[in-house]
Amino acid sequence: MLVIRLQRIGRKAYPVYRLAVQESQRHPSSGRVVAYVGSYNPHTKDATVQVEVAQKYLDNGAQPTPRVVKLLKDAGVKLPSWVKEHDGSKSKTVRHADKLRKNQPKEEPVEEAPAEESAE
Repeated sequence: MLVIRLQRIGRKAYPVYRLAVQESQRHPSSGRVVAYVGSYNPHTKDATVQVEVAQKYLDNGAQPTPRVVKLLKDAGVKLPSWVKEHDGSKSKTVRHADKLRKNQPKEEPVEEAPAEESAE
């Protein structure tokens, strides 16, 4: 299966990314690249995408990563219906909310008997 993912290039502490179409089982920096469909500079937020080439691979079933989905959408690529778009909310669902400390009942302080009474 093919994926469209970001491949890091550029010098140390200044990353620049290429949008690469690769096999999904390979690592982004060492796998065989089928095609390059664009580039992205996160410092200037400049993204260049070859719309026709990216559209061809999406129509043939290439899976884009969430960040690539955002870049392709901004570039004007028509995404297939099966592509999941991130909604942008940062809220997470908690599986067992009743187990959180803040949701536990408050413990009532135990009143201790005065030490003088027990000495007598």
